[in-house]
Amino acid sequence: MNRIMSQARIILPILVGTAVYAFGLQYFLLPNSLMEGGVTGIGVLLNYAAGWPLSITTLVLNIPLFLLGWKALGKRQMLYTIIGTVSLSLFLALFEIFIRNQWIIPFHSSNDNMLIALYAGATLGAGLGIVFRFGGTTGGIDIIARILSRRGFSMGQIILVFDAVIIGVSMIYISLEKVLYTLVVVFIASKIIDFIQDGAYSAKAASIISDHSKAIADRITVELERGVTLMPAKGAFSGQSKEIVYCVVGRYETRRLKSIVRNIDPRAFIVITDVHDVLGEGFKEE
Repeated sequence: MNRIMSQARIILPILVGTAVYAFGLQYFLLPNSLMEGGVTGIGVLLNYAAGWPLSITTLVLNIPLFLLGWKALGKRQMLYTIIGTVSLSLFLALFEIFIRNQWIIPFHSSNDNMLIALYAGATLGAGLGIVFRFGGTTGGIDIIARILSRRGFSMGQIILVFDAVIIGVSMIYISLEKVLYTLVVVFIASKIIDFIQDGAYSAKAASIISDHSKAIADRITVELERGVTLMPAKGAFSGQSKEIVYCVVGRYETRRLKSIVRNIDPRAFIVITDVHDVLGEGFKEE
């Protein structure tokens, strides 16, 4: 029973993500003749050129990539990819039916393409970000992006590069103006993807130089319940030995951290930097 619940907590968000992504494609993208990247973008081109349903072309085009993903990603992760790809096709088909029967009226505007680009980018990025966050993909370039992300590249950046190439080819079918608005969609989507993937785990690393390092470390440990490391250091100008207080806190705890430090030592030197994908107690566990 626990195993079923564990799988459900992964599969259900993937289904939600593909539904949001499919909605963005059918509600914002296709009615306004904008493009998408990756294999889905090829399906969009085929829809514009020949009228082929996007729900079918995305599934057919992804089948060869399943073989690549099966070897590179492993069976478990590939299972989530298949679930994401198939559910995307099903949701696309569902929204196609809704639109055909006028149960949903797609958003169309000939006056404000920037508004469409903003909402399309946010919707597509949110959908893909949720899918990626829970270990799935929607096939196509997503598979390649997840493989390359293991080598330290951001998935949003990888998708942005591939999408730019495919969208460039789309100029054969759509106007330059639509291509430029599409680039806005892709850029916004890539940022939303990275935010959803890393945002919940993003944190702040603080390096604090003070003559009262032990007192600061003790207060952080007690009040913020965060681990603290004291690192020996030596001032280059003064030659004095000191200890640097190093700790990682949640992004919403930085104000309390600064308050603690300032109350103990108003002259303390504080450096706070962004960190991502934090593993360990109090943060993400794998």
